Amino acid sequence: MTRASRSKESEKSEGAEVRARILDAAFSTFMKSGYAAASTLEIATRARVSKRELYALVGNKQKMLIACIGERATRLKLPADFPAAHDRESLARVLVSFGTQLIREITDPMVIAVFRLAIADAVRAPEVARTLDSVGREASRAALRQLMAQGQASGLLDGHPADLAEQFGGLLWGNLMVGLLLGVSERPSSREIAARARDATAAFLKLHAHPA
Repeated sequence: MTRASRSKESEKSEGAEVRARILDAAFSTFMKSGYAAASTLEIATRARVSKRELYALVGNKQKMLIACIGERATRLKLPADFPAAHDRESLARVLVSFGTQLIREITDPMVIAVFRLAIADAVRAPEVARTLDSVGREASRAALRQLMAQGQASGLLDGHPADLAEQFGGLLWGNLMVGLLLGVSERPSSREIAARARDATAAFLKLHAHPA
């Protein structure tokens, strides 16, 4: 590697590090002050960067919000190497596995905090809720639709993938999310999350026992 290429790699690494610091600062500021009241100056000060550097590496406040939510949303996408179902048993395993992943990621306290932020700023800053829905929630919805489309293509399920995904999601979550947002329910343990995913899968496959 030449000296010039090493220098570029070093600059790239340093830029990524500073960008991550800015996003951490943005998230902390949004949680502390609310999205509408948070200022880019406050975020820059917390991140120990200039406002010029902040805009160059991330962008305006809305871009920071999108980046904060988007980075977390990558964990809700279906991995490229996720196993495809070829029979009812493997379909059950796939749904349990991905259902467990969804609950584990979305019940993370930081994710719940973002949902609460979107609700609190729904009037003053509706873009928070729109971003959460289009970037964050859509990642999990798209992944479920993809799973259902695969099941349908293999002759294991019958119905529209979007409808099937919505139905499975309802069985998976029930009233859990409402309880977490209200603070009246505790985050389920790993064992409880796995059991919830298994129960939702069993109920879903019982409803779709005989594909046409």
